[in-house]
Amino acid sequence: MTVRVTWDAAGAEPPILSEGAVRAAVEASLAHGGRPDTEVDVVFVEDATLASMHGEWLGDGSPTDVITFDLGDEFSGPAGELYVSEACARRVAGEQGLDPRREAALYVVHGTLHLCGFDDHEDEERARMRAAEREVLAGLGYDANVPEFE
Repeated sequence: MTVRVTWDAAGAEPPILSEGAVRAAVEASLAHGGRPDTEVDVVFVEDATLASMHGEWLGDGSPTDVITFDLGDEFSGPAGELYVSEACARRVAGEQGLDPRREAALYVVHGTLHLCGFDDHEDEERARMRAAEREVLAGLGYDANVPEFE
């Protein structure tokens, strides 16, 4: 398995998660989802970049926290790409009194679980996704007893 991590967000603040923590979150999520050998690129981007991508690729130009692209076997590169907003993690964590590292890890876990076939559009699917997120985060040492990811 290959996990590449890139920070493409110009900010004065240091990254919330270390490269090792990002890799661990991806690897644990892939193992949980039954795709342990999947190659994934994780790119941390600015809020504006992520909102633009959200509009271009998903038809919704509103801000978001993570976008997952399942590239499958169509390309000779990673099977999946995650684009994550650390600024969103900092903001949401501050508003809710949460650990920003846990919030950023949640976004990485959530995006990776999408690559494993988890979804969150219907109530039953969302419940399955939330349970998987809690299990993976707890296994990584993050507090799983916090408000649900929306």
